[in-house]
Amino acid sequence: MGRAHNLIATVFGIGRISVAPGTWGSLAGLALCLFLHGNIFLYVFVFLTLFAAGVISAGRIEAETGRKDPPSVIIDEFACIFAVFLFVPLSPLTILTGFILYRIIDIVKPPPIRSLENLPGGWGIMLDDLAAALYTNLLLQLITRRFI
Repeated sequence: MGRAHNLIATVFGIGRISVAPGTWGSLAGLALCLFLHGNIFLYVFVFLTLFAAGVISAGRIEAETGRKDPPSVIIDEFACIFAVFLFVPLSPLTILTGFILYRIIDIVKPPPIRSLENLPGGWGIMLDDLAAALYTNLLLQLITRRFI
């Protein structure tokens, strides 16, 4: 079972890329997100499934390694990018803007996002990224309603 959790948490090894694993995880998640964007029910189902699997698997890997939010665990970026584009009209501009904003917000972690990292196990790993995604989604909603 440990191997399955490792595959899920690292998104089949993408998290082992030594440079910017979270960005690679977000990019991989974005590809799946864009593929599913036209079917809202499947989109939400896949997101919720990935999120739940992330809470379990990321928590298990954190416990096994004894390390808080190991860099190779990227299921959080992979899954939560779905929340960035939920109900956002897609265009090359919104995709690029959403991706960049999500990465910046996830890295900077403005309040209260950083405090979510303190939650135990997989919850802390997943919820800070979900909050970053929701911040990004709100910004995209404002941008698309105002300018696009």
